[in-house]
Amino acid sequence: MLRVASGTSAPFLLSRLRPLLPPPPARGRKSRHDPPAKSKAGRVNRPPPVDPEELLVVRERYRQYREVLSALRAEFQEVVMRKRYEEKLGTLAAERAQQEIEEHRMLMAWNDAENARMHLKREERTQQEQKKEQQRKLQAAIHRETLDEQFLQEKTQEVLQLQEEAKHFITKENLDQRIEAALDNPKNYNFSIDKEGRVAKRTAVS
Repeated sequence: MLRVASGTSAPFLLSRLRPLLPPPPARGRKSRHDPPAKSKAGRVNRPPPVDPEELLVVRERYRQYREVLSALRAEFQEVVMRKRYEEKLGTLAAERAQQEIEEHRMLMAWNDAENARMHLKREERTQQEQKKEQQRKLQAAIHRETLDEQFLQEKTQEVLQLQEEAKHFITKENLDQRIEAALDNPKNYNFSIDKEGRVAKRTAVS
Protein backbone atom coordinates (compact mmCIF):
# COMPACT_ATOMS: atom_id res chain seq x y z
CA MET A 1 0.00 0.00 0.00
CA LEU A 2 1.31 3.46 -1.00
CA ARG A 3 1.80 5.71 1.95
CA VAL A 4 1.39 9.48 1.52
CA ALA A 5 3.25 11.87 3.77
CA SER A 6 1.41 14.83 5.18
CA GLY A 7 1.92 18.08 3.24
CA THR A 8 2.51 16.37 -0.13
CA SER A 9 1.16 18.37 -3.10
CA ALA A 10 -1.34 17.04 -5.65
CA PRO A 11 0.96 17.32 -8.73
CA PHE A 12 3.54 15.26 -6.92
CA LEU A 13 0.98 12.54 -6.23
CA LEU A 14 -0.17 12.53 -9.86
CA SER A 15 3.42 12.13 -11.05
CA ARG A 16 3.85 9.13 -8.73
CA LEU A 17 0.57 7.54 -9.86
CA ARG A 18 1.03 8.24 -13.63
CA PRO A 19 2.63 4.85 -14.50
CA LEU A 20 -0.29 3.08 -12.81
CA LEU A 21 -2.99 5.05 -14.68
CA PRO A 22 -4.19 4.10 -18.17
CA PRO A 23 -2.83 6.28 -21.03
CA PRO A 24 -4.98 9.29 -22.09
CA PRO A 25 -6.97 8.95 -25.28
CA ALA A 26 -5.07 9.99 -28.44
CA ARG A 27 -8.24 11.41 -30.09
CA GLY A 28 -7.10 10.05 -33.45
CA ARG A 29 -4.18 12.44 -33.94
CA LYS A 30 -0.91 11.50 -35.61
CA SER A 31 2.55 12.03 -34.36
CA ARG A 32 5.10 13.98 -36.35
CA HIS A 33 6.74 10.76 -37.55
CA ASP A 34 3.61 9.16 -39.06
CA PRO A 35 3.43 9.18 -42.90
CA PRO A 36 0.62 11.07 -44.66
CA ALA A 37 -2.61 9.30 -45.55
CA LYS A 38 -2.83 7.50 -48.88
CA SER A 39 -5.61 9.82 -50.08
CA LYS A 40 -3.40 12.86 -49.45
CA ALA A 41 -0.03 11.45 -50.51
CA GLY A 42 0.19 13.34 -53.82
CA ARG A 43 -1.65 16.49 -52.77
CA VAL A 44 0.21 19.79 -53.12
CA ASN A 45 -0.93 22.45 -50.73
CA ARG A 46 -1.49 25.55 -52.83
CA PRO A 47 -2.40 28.83 -51.18
CA PRO A 48 -5.52 30.59 -52.38
CA PRO A 49 -4.98 33.26 -55.07
CA VAL A 50 -4.52 36.83 -53.86
CA ASP A 51 -5.75 39.93 -55.65
CA PRO A 52 -2.80 42.43 -55.93
CA GLU A 53 -5.02 45.48 -55.48
CA GLU A 54 -6.71 43.97 -52.44
CA LEU A 55 -3.28 43.01 -51.06
CA LEU A 56 -2.08 46.62 -51.36
CA VAL A 57 -5.20 47.90 -49.59
CA VAL A 58 -4.83 45.32 -46.80
CA ARG A 59 -1.14 46.12 -46.33
CA GLU A 60 -1.88 49.86 -46.18
CA ARG A 61 -4.62 49.30 -43.61
CA TYR A 62 -2.34 47.08 -41.54
CA ARG A 63 0.36 49.77 -41.67
CA GLN A 64 -2.10 52.41 -40.49
CA TYR A 65 -3.35 50.05 -37.82
CA ARG A 66 0.20 49.44 -36.54
CA GLU A 67 0.94 53.18 -36.53
CA VAL A 68 -2.23 53.92 -34.56
CA LEU A 69 -1.42 51.16 -32.08
CA SER A 70 2.16 52.44 -31.71
CA ALA A 71 0.92 55.99 -31.08
CA LEU A 72 -1.65 54.80 -28.53
CA ARG A 73 0.91 52.56 -26.86
CA ALA A 74 3.39 55.46 -26.63
CA GLU A 75 0.66 57.73 -25.24
CA PHE A 76 -0.36 55.18 -22.62
CA GLN A 77 3.28 54.56 -21.70
CA GLU A 78 3.83 58.27 -21.27
CA VAL A 79 0.74 58.56 -19.03
CA VAL A 80 1.85 55.59 -16.94
CA MET A 81 5.41 56.87 -16.63
CA ARG A 82 4.14 60.33 -15.68
CA LYS A 83 1.92 58.83 -13.00
CA ARG A 84 4.81 56.74 -11.66
CA TYR A 85 7.02 59.80 -11.70
CA GLU A 86 4.43 61.83 -9.82
CA GLU A 87 3.86 59.06 -7.33
CA LYS A 88 7.58 58.49 -6.83
CA LEU A 89 8.73 62.08 -6.50
CA GLY A 90 5.60 63.73 -5.16
CA THR A 91 6.27 67.30 -3.97
CA LEU A 92 9.61 67.35 -5.75
CA ALA A 93 7.83 67.07 -9.10
CA ALA A 94 5.47 69.88 -8.14
CA GLU A 95 8.41 72.05 -7.09
CA ARG A 96 10.21 71.27 -10.33
CA ALA A 97 7.11 72.13 -12.34
CA GLN A 98 6.82 75.39 -10.41
CA GLN A 99 10.48 76.12 -11.11
CA GLU A 100 9.94 75.44 -14.80
CA ILE A 101 6.95 77.82 -14.82
CA GLU A 102 8.98 80.51 -13.04
CA GLU A 103 11.90 80.00 -15.39
CA HIS A 104 9.56 80.24 -18.36
CA ARG A 105 8.09 83.46 -16.98
CA MET A 106 11.58 84.94 -16.48
CA LEU A 107 12.61 83.94 -19.97
CA MET A 108 9.47 85.49 -21.45
CA ALA A 109 10.12 88.72 -19.49
CA TRP A 110 13.72 88.77 -20.74
CA ASN A 111 12.49 88.12 -24.28
CA ASP A 112 10.01 91.00 -24.06
CA ALA A 113 12.72 93.34 -22.72
CA GLU A 114 15.10 92.27 -25.47
CA ASN A 115 12.42 92.82 -28.09
CA ALA A 116 11.72 96.31 -26.69
CA ARG A 117 15.46 97.14 -26.71
CA MET A 118 15.86 95.94 -30.27
CA HIS A 119 12.75 97.90 -31.26
CA LEU A 120 14.21 101.14 -29.83
CA LYS A 121 17.55 100.42 -31.48
CA ARG A 122 15.81 99.78 -34.79
CA GLU A 123 13.83 103.02 -34.47
CA GLU A 124 17.03 104.98 -33.74
CA ARG A 125 18.73 103.42 -36.75
CA THR A 126 15.71 104.25 -38.90
CA GLN A 127 15.72 107.86 -37.69
CA GLN A 128 19.44 108.18 -38.41
CA GLU A 129 18.95 106.74 -41.86
CA GLN A 130 16.10 109.18 -42.48
CA LYS A 131 18.27 112.11 -41.32
CA LYS A 132 21.11 110.97 -43.59
CA GLU A 133 18.68 110.66 -46.48
CA GLN A 134 17.30 114.16 -45.81
CA GLN A 135 20.85 115.59 -45.65
CA ARG A 136 21.74 113.83 -48.87
CA LYS A 137 18.65 115.22 -50.59
CA LEU A 138 19.42 118.71 -49.20
CA GLN A 139 23.01 118.52 -50.46
CA ALA A 140 21.79 117.32 -53.84
CA ALA A 141 19.26 120.20 -53.99
CA ILE A 142 21.96 122.74 -53.04
CA HIS A 143 24.33 121.32 -55.63
CA ARG A 144 21.62 121.38 -58.28
CA GLU A 145 20.73 124.98 -57.36
CA THR A 146 24.43 125.96 -57.56
CA LEU A 147 24.69 124.38 -60.98
CA ASP A 148 21.54 126.22 -62.09
CA GLU A 149 22.97 129.54 -60.84
CA GLN A 150 26.26 128.92 -62.64
CA PHE A 151 24.41 128.03 -65.82
CA LEU A 152 22.27 131.18 -65.48
CA GLN A 153 25.35 133.33 -64.91
CA GLU A 154 27.09 131.84 -67.93
CA LYS A 155 24.06 132.43 -70.12
CA THR A 156 23.71 135.98 -68.76
CA GLN A 157 27.38 136.64 -69.52
CA GLU A 158 26.92 135.28 -73.01
CA VAL A 159 23.91 137.54 -73.54
CA LEU A 160 25.82 140.60 -72.28
CA GLN A 161 28.78 139.75 -74.49
CA LEU A 162 26.48 139.27 -77.44
CA GLN A 163 24.84 142.63 -76.73
CA GLU A 164 28.28 144.25 -76.54
CA GLU A 165 29.31 142.66 -79.83
CA ALA A 166 26.01 143.73 -81.39
CA LYS A 167 27.13 147.36 -81.09
CA HIS A 168 29.75 146.72 -83.78
CA PHE A 169 27.47 144.91 -86.18
CA ILE A 170 26.91 146.39 -89.64
CA THR A 171 23.33 147.59 -90.08
CA LYS A 172 21.47 149.59 -92.68
CA GLU A 173 21.87 152.73 -90.62
CA ASN A 174 25.69 152.59 -90.35
CA LEU A 175 26.44 150.88 -93.64
CA ASP A 176 27.71 154.03 -95.41
CA GLN A 177 29.72 155.09 -92.39
CA ARG A 178 31.39 151.70 -92.12
CA ILE A 179 32.21 151.73 -95.82
CA GLU A 180 33.85 155.15 -95.55
CA ALA A 181 35.82 154.04 -92.48
CA ALA A 182 37.05 150.93 -94.31
CA LEU A 183 38.15 153.03 -97.26
CA ASP A 184 39.91 155.52 -95.01
CA ASN A 185 41.71 152.78 -93.07
CA PRO A 186 42.68 150.09 -95.52
CA LYS A 187 44.13 146.86 -94.08
CA ASN A 188 46.64 144.64 -95.78
CA TYR A 189 46.57 141.02 -94.86
CA ASN A 190 49.25 140.02 -97.37
CA PHE A 191 52.25 139.67 -95.07
CA SER A 192 54.56 137.06 -93.64
CA ILE A 193 55.73 136.50 -90.06
CA ASP A 194 58.79 134.88 -88.54
CA LYS A 195 58.96 132.23 -85.84
CA GLU A 196 58.55 134.81 -83.09
CA GLY A 197 55.30 136.10 -84.63
CA ARG A 198 56.76 139.43 -85.90
CA VAL A 199 55.87 140.79 -89.34
CA ALA A 200 58.82 140.01 -91.58
CA LYS A 201 57.51 141.21 -94.95
CA ARG A 202 54.45 143.09 -96.10
CA THR A 203 53.38 143.99 -99.61
CA ALA A 204 52.19 147.45 -100.45
CA VAL A 205 48.47 148.16 -100.77
CA SER A 206 47.58 148.67 -104.39
